[in-house]
Amino acid sequence: MPHLACDATSTRQDGQALQDKYGQFRVECPPQTESEFMVNIGDAAPAFDLPTNGGNNLAVPTGKPLILYFYPKDDTKGCTTQAIDFTASLEAFDQLGIDVVGVSPDSVKRHDRFVDKYDLAITLVSDEEKIALNAYGVWVEKSMYGRTYMGVERSTFLISGKGEILEIWRKVRAKGHVEKVLEAAHQHFDGS
Repeated sequence: MPHLACDATSTRQDGQALQDKYGQFRVECPPQTESEFMVNIGDAAPAFDLPTNGGNNLAVPTGKPLILYFYPKDDTKGCTTQAIDFTASLEAFDQLGIDVVGVSPDSVKRHDRFVDKYDLAITLVSDEEKIALNAYGVWVEKSMYGRTYMGVERSTFLISGKGEILEIWRKVRAKGHVEKVLEAAHQHFDGS
C-alpha cells in the first residue's frame, strides 16, 4: 500500500493511504488542532499572490485595510447573496478606505462569468491550488448527508493596512453577514 504525505484533505493518524471499495486511494492524517492551522486575531495575515477576475493578480497584504472573505463556490445561493451584499455595501467600505476581496477555489474564468452575471464590483481571487484557503485555515473537512468531504468554510477576515488580522468570522451565514462586517469596520476605521 503506498504511503502518501498528509495534507489538508485527510484525517487518519498513521498517514497511510487507504484504498476504498472503488479502488481509489485516499490519504488520512491526524486531525489538526485549531492553533496548528488557523490564524487568530492579532496575527499577521498570511501572504499570498493569486490571480483574480479580469486577468489581474492580487498580493495580500495589500498595504490597505482589507475585507478578505472566503466562500465555497461561485453562482450558488449563499455565495451569490454574499457577493451581491458586499457589492451593495462597497461604497460604505470605500468611505472607510477598505477593499473587499472574495476568495474561492473557482477558476478565473468562472469568476469572470460570476462577476458579469450579477454585475459584481468586488475583486474575486482564484485559489485553485488552495494556497490561501489552507493558510487561513478555511479548507476544512465538512459533512453532509453522512458523507465527509473537503470544502471551504465560509469565513471573513478584517485585515489592517499593516497586515494585522483585526476580526475573524468563521462558519458565516451569508444573509445579514455583511452588515456585521461593516459595523466592525466602522469600529476599527471610523475617523482614522
